This record gives sequence, structure tokens and C-alpha cells, in this order.
Amino acid sequence: MAWVCVVIAGFLEVLWAYCMKVSEGFTKLTPSVLTIVFMIASFALLSYAMKSLPLGAAYTVWTGIGAIGSFLVGIVFLGEPASAMRMLAAVLIISGLILMKISAS
Repeated sequence: MAWVCVVIAGFLEVLWAYCMKVSEGFTKLTPSVLTIVFMIASFALLSYAMKSLPLGAAYTVWTGIGAIGSFLVGIVFLGEPASAMRMLAAVLIISGLILMKISAS
């Protein structure tokens, strides 16, 4: 259950990062409020998961999901470039996440 919470928290991190981007520096009310709501929910789930998971594994997976998810959202929804170097970096992050999860089991 703790790993499920970390994964959900990671997806919420992607949502708050996206909402922060579209809030235009917290000048738009709805995305600004959503940013804060998703942040609180993400931190709360991560905190709950850390009661039973190692700090390094939980935090690394959480930030990794957020990084890769935000990377993909940027490409798909915001028109950011998908260069070979950026794709390689994403593959390396995913590889690290898998290794961290395996090592924590």
C-alpha cells in the first residue's frame, strides 16, 4: 500500500507542476489553487508512505515520477522539444527508478 501511495503522490506532483506552469506565476486563480491542493495531497501521501518505506527509495521514486511525468506533459501538452539527449536522460531516470525500487524490496 505504501508504494501505491508513492506512485499516486508522484502523479499528483506532475499535476501540481503542470498547474503551476499554467498559473503564469500564480496570476491565475484556478490553476494556482489547484497547484496548492495537489501539492498538499502529494506531500501527505508521500509522508504516509515514508512511515514504512526507506527515505531514499520513497523520495527518489516520488521525484522520479514527477520528473518523468512533467517531462512527458511538457512534450505532449506544452510543445517542448523531445530531442535525443532529453529522451536518453529520461531513460536513465526511469532505469534509476527501477533499480531503486528493486533495491528497496
